[in-house]
Amino acid sequence: MNCIKLLGQSLMARDFDRQVAELQVRISVLNGYTAVGIPVTQPVE
Repeated sequence: MNCIKLLGQSLMARDFDRQVAELQVRISVLNGYTAVGIPVTQPVE
């Protein structure tokens, strides 16, 4: 939750469905950052 709050303290949308969409966008952005930060390991032959 702390990382989600770093993208903004409050939701901008007023409608519930738009709030859900806004949170899904924030979560996808965080997942993208996490995917970039995961190291790719390869076995040494």
